[in-house]
Amino acid sequence: MLQPKRTKHRKEFRGNLRGLALRGSEVSNGEIGLQATQMGWLHQGQIESARKAIVRETKRKGKLWLK
Repeated sequence: MLQPKRTKHRKEFRGNLRGLALRGSEVSNGEIGLQATQMGWLHQGQIESARKAIVRETKRKGKLWLK
């Protein structure tokens, strides 16, 4: 059966979500951090809306790092 060697957009492998996160669980910049309580994937729009809500709540007086 004929099939193209390369397509325009390949589907990426997402891996699996097993176990607890060992890296990135400590606050490295600043004093306060936001931690997820469940496993799952976050889309770019969800991260951006959370960033906007945090900036709005702090009234742009603090610094915000996304890791």
